[in-house]
Amino acid sequence: MKQINNWIKAVAIIALMLPFSNAFAGNPQRAGQAGASELLINPWARTSGWGGANVAGVRGLEGIFSNVAGLAFTEKTELIFSQTQWLKYGDEAVSNISAFGFSQKVGESGVLGFSVMSMDFGDIEITTVDLPDGGIGTYSPSFMNISLSYAKIFSNSIYGGMTVKMISEQISNVGANGVALDAGIQYVTGAEDNFKFGIALKNVGPRMSFSGDGLSFRGIVGDADDYKMTVEQRSSELELPALLNIGLSYDVNFIQHRITGAGTFTSNSFQKDQYRLGGEYSYNEMFMVRLGYTYEDGIRTSSTRTTALRGPSAGFTVELPMGDNGSTFGLDYSYRHTDPFQGSHTIGARINL
Repeated sequence: MKQINNWIKAVAIIALMLPFSNAFAGNPQRAGQAGASELLINPWARTSGWGGANVAGVRGLEGIFSNVAGLAFTEKTELIFSQTQWLKYGDEAVSNISAFGFSQKVGESGVLGFSVMSMDFGDIEITTVDLPDGGIGTYSPSFMNISLSYAKIFSNSIYGGMTVKMISEQISNVGANGVALDAGIQYVTGAEDNFKFGIALKNVGPRMSFSGDGLSFRGIVGDADDYKMTVEQRSSELELPALLNIGLSYDVNFIQHRITGAGTFTSNSFQKDQYRLGGEYSYNEMFMVRLGYTYEDGIRTSSTRTTALRGPSAGFTVELPMGDNGSTFGLDYSYRHTDPFQGSHTIGARINL
């Protein structure tokens, strides 16, 4: 076990050096070329409240998005319901995101997790070349991600897990489906298990492409106008937005108070690399406040910014006991600052049984 711990520490040191090498320089020239960009949206309130900085120390069901290794810390059963107003403007939002998750401990060291994330864009007017203002009906895009995860406790210090995700993007006559894999590890050390290190590889999978009747048209064969046939066009294949997260976190505990600082480096395949910093204060694990900031090159200037997310995020949690068996009920909220729009708001409810 001592040799394993030394090996993990060596990997951690090497991984922390990688962000400063050319290998992790990002690829902004390929920005916008990936498909299934909804895989980059965090639907959960706790982890999004500090910008996803706590890849190393995330615990429970929300680890399915940040680092699946954290799912291994589920003690019995956990359920989460969340609702997000993504990029809010006025009384509406670009999309309303609904998410549900469930995790269950199996055996002595394993945990199974399941989550669904659905994006609703409302009704969009159908337009054509002849009718650019619409008036002929509406259509409703539907994006959905379904995740099935398994995490395991390998030792008192090492935790790992894997997720299989099914991706669906549909409108009335065109759709695309895909599959992606996530994997992650966490290493816990320190006198009070207060130093944590984590690595998560996300959104690795084959290319996606769109198909359906919406990509077909009636074509004429030959010179005469009396023979027509349906011609189907092929859409270009789209790669998934693969990324690698490397993070550290440290807890400072005194009496009933805890302060956690966390940092994560994100190497994106199809956009700029990002640095995430966050902090959380907790009183008796019943009331928590968190702040976060996500930095990428050019984010402070509107002329060079390539994302609507400005960087700052914040959130809080109120978690109350239910009975004497250790069950709890929690309410979570997070806010992500944007420009333009009026931010993104997430509200979640969590039940630990």
